[in-house]
Amino acid sequence: MHIALLSRNRTLYSTRRLMEAAEERGHSVRVVDTLRCYMNIASHRPSIHYKGEEIEHFDAIIPRIGASITFYGCAVLRQFEMMGTHVLNDNVSITRSRDKLRSLQLLSRKGIGLPVTGFAHSPDDIPDLIKMVKGAPLVIKLLEGTQGIGVVLAETNQAAESVIQAFMGMKANIMVQEYIKEAKGADIRCLVVGDKVVASMKRQALEGEFRSNLHRGGNASVIRITPEERSTAIRAAKAMGLRVAGVDLLRSNHGPVIMEVNSSPGLHGIEAATGKDIAGLIIEHLQKSATPTRKAPPKPKG
Repeated sequence: MHIALLSRNRTLYSTRRLMEAAEERGHSVRVVDTLRCYMNIASHRPSIHYKGEEIEHFDAIIPRIGASITFYGCAVLRQFEMMGTHVLNDNVSITRSRDKLRSLQLLSRKGIGLPVTGFAHSPDDIPDLIKMVKGAPLVIKLLEGTQGIGVVLAETNQAAESVIQAFMGMKANIMVQEYIKEAKGADIRCLVVGDKVVASMKRQALEGEFRSNLHRGGNASVIRITPEERSTAIRAAKAMGLRVAGVDLLRSNHGPVIMEVNSSPGLHGIEAATGKDIAGLIIEHLQKSATPTRKAPPKPKG
């Protein structure tokens, strides 16, 4: 197959691993900088240009679209879809997963376990909002935050009111969630490919920190998940429409609860923790779902 990897940086671990895995299986791969793509949106012949040349054809697209360029990245991906190119994750599923509030509403509709979550606009509703999520301690999250940035643990109701008021005063969109104390600063990342959880790891926050993100210094280790956790992760990925997803969940007293569904999960931490060739499993899934053609794309400049 002729594969395009939408990525702004070919040296990133996940990008390199996906390239290596594809080439090891006999595929040709081009890393395409998402922001250097530009589009001719014509009904008779939609096209994409890249660094001065028209991109003729790719058999499949692997999107690695950063959160900061979701809008433009999904527009480029949508254009490839209009041209009939197979995509690993489509633009609609990525957009769903990037909208924290929308994704939780979709998961809730499917009856998937979630922390109690509140969302409000008026400062007058803050006291009832706090009560709604069982009071402090509680977690306040910026809807636009990633990798644990913009996430605050409020230990008291008074602190929660102050933080929420401050965010509302800045016109920031936030949601408030119950704090799952029994998780003890740990979450589980499940890597879903197709309809299977192919790997899972436990991420443990540092002492005195409640955010378990590896970017925040958390530690990763392999973990055996329960059948209920496996089913929950698969259902969450399907609810978003994602073929490949990183599903983050917590172990609560009332079963697994979903924190987030990531459409471009990093591969470094989970490959290191589990020793599995996750990139290879993703490429093998792509092989089964995409139909190759004989025509090769021109090599992009640069």
